[in-house]
Amino acid sequence: MKVNDIRDVFKPDDENHERRDHERRAATFLPEPELRERTYTIISVDDHLIEPMDIFDGRVAQKFAEEVPRVVEDGNGGQAWLFQGEMQHRLGISAVAGRPLEECAYDPDRFEYMRPGTYDPDARIHDMDLDGIYASVCFPSGLVGFGGQHLQVGVEPELAKALMLAVNDWHLEAWSARHPDRLIPIQIPYLLDVEFAAAEVRRNAERGFKALTFPEAPHKLGLPSLHTGHWDPLFAACDETGTTVCLHVGSSSDAPTTAPDAPIDTTSVLFFGQAMFTAVDWLYSKIAVRNPGLKICFSEGGIAWVPGVIDRLNHIEPYQRIFGTWKGLDMSPAELFHRNFWFCALDDPSTMVLRHTIGVDRIMVEADYPHLDSSWPNTQDKFERHFRGLPADEVDAMTWGNASELFRHAVPASVRAAVAAATVQS
Repeated sequence: MKVNDIRDVFKPDDENHERRDHERRAATFLPEPELRERTYTIISVDDHLIEPMDIFDGRVAQKFAEEVPRVVEDGNGGQAWLFQGEMQHRLGISAVAGRPLEECAYDPDRFEYMRPGTYDPDARIHDMDLDGIYASVCFPSGLVGFGGQHLQVGVEPELAKALMLAVNDWHLEAWSARHPDRLIPIQIPYLLDVEFAAAEVRRNAERGFKALTFPEAPHKLGLPSLHTGHWDPLFAACDETGTTVCLHVGSSSDAPTTAPDAPIDTTSVLFFGQAMFTAVDWLYSKIAVRNPGLKICFSEGGIAWVPGVIDRLNHIEPYQRIFGTWKGLDMSPAELFHRNFWFCALDDPSTMVLRHTIGVDRIMVEADYPHLDSSWPNTQDKFERHFRGLPADEVDAMTWGNASELFRHAVPASVRAAVAAATVQS
């Protein structure tokens, strides 16, 4: 099966979608988890929210009232977003936290089939508390796209702009502002006018946004590539304001594949490959050369591939003069890689022995709530196994310190002390 869109990893084809609806009309939820013991203070730099039904209410001009996406019954017992005359069956993309594994092969297609923590900020804090997560960066999901692309590419620019503004207003006012100490605000960019996008980053920095999620490979969406210089005004604004650019695997509606008829789970195995290719593309675009303070963060790509890329960069450095790409620069690609790039460990226990090759100051962690491969509600236990025997100062850096600095999100001393006390008592 060929995968042309990241959504194909999580949802069946239309025939299976309809068959599933006829076979099942309810969802099973596992027993409510008990509060997990705290071993670490954790900032998860990759989680997701599911856009609620009222995300656009009161946030879009009346002239767009008939064009705004809305949730409708799909006729097969499910719900879907209706947008531009088509039903979008991506209501709860992989929002399966708390569900038994045998029910996780399909996206939840009704809000009541998802934990409220997927779309309600108060319930999200409850679920974070269960898991021992102090703070979280919550990316958008199926309706919006991991990089904001679903509401913009192929959409009339004025409508796309209105929807983008509404999504960011909702995220700041209705999501992050509910719990500003726990939810780190991240914005989507305007993809159809780079000068407007840059102005929005500056405005949003003043409003409190700390990060921007951007399509990792814009050329795959029919947008200008990173190598054209087209996006420079946007990244200059990010550099100027300290806004971290987050690159989430799948944010270009694309997934790594092998043979066209390979099983679809090969794509899940290769998620890290998308991050690896993306990292080299961003590095060789020299965006970070032109914006030396730019902070580029990879989400859901893991860290296992990073030492290999660093080794390869060092291997080919003697031959760089043949190509001329780095001519006249006093910093090698590997040095630039370490200066401007950060990485996120998902489930990479074997790579911890290579943490100094990557840079302990460049590694963060994630829970990926509420997706199929999320560690919720066992994130504390997972990282206890990953970090066992490592120096405490290095573990603190990777579990919360690096993220706190990168996203400019303080962790109160009282929170750290409470976790430390709980660890001693246990």
